[in-house]
Amino acid sequence: MESGSPSVLDKVDGVLKPQVATDLYYRGQAYISPARFASYAYQIKEVLELQPRRVLEVGIGNGLVSYMLRKAGLDVTTLDFDPSLEPEIVASVTDMPVPHRSFDVVACFEVLEHLPFDRFPKALRELRRASCKHVVLTLPDCTRIYKLEARLPKLGRRRFSFGLRFLRPSEHEFDGQHYWEIGRNGYPLKTVRECLEESGLQVIKTYRVWENVYHRMFVTRLSQGQP
Repeated sequence: MESGSPSVLDKVDGVLKPQVATDLYYRGQAYISPARFASYAYQIKEVLELQPRRVLEVGIGNGLVSYMLRKAGLDVTTLDFDPSLEPEIVASVTDMPVPHRSFDVVACFEVLEHLPFDRFPKALRELRRASCKHVVLTLPDCTRIYKLEARLPKLGRRRFSFGLRFLRPSEHEFDGQHYWEIGRNGYPLKTVRECLEESGLQVIKTYRVWENVYHRMFVTRLSQGQP
């Protein structure tokens, strides 16, 4: 599939190929960072809290999330466009060969920004089609945010964050991997939420990962009344 992080494929002479060499990317020091491992922890936590039996992970990256979910006793199927990552299913997120509503949770972390935004709704509908309950995903969010952490008497540790909405969004140019990011000009959070809702996914919660604010988590459930 157009895979998590670098594995979405671009057309060159009409043939799809990986954007970068995944074997080098996933082993690099810049990729294996404390902030990214914090994101993994939140991803695993959100899936486990939904108490699924069967999970589809779309875009497997270095395989750590699927490994940990399996260690927790879940039945996990992996899907990715890039065969070099050795997923169980080699396919695109926009056309997944899986039965309708065959997974309790479909997880898709840092994947969909690798698609042009006009393909984003189609990918969401396909993720929803494969799920019978929930879709959990993360997307990059470049909105400027300020954080404050304090330890208060009798209250313990408290965290506060806020953004400055009046700041002009920055422009985004395709960098060989990301076609778009939340907070860039033309891609506000409101538009992304509207795409989710229109695709039949009701947002239960969304937040920025405290240790890695570049990643925004969305936990969704299938909207009632949708086929």
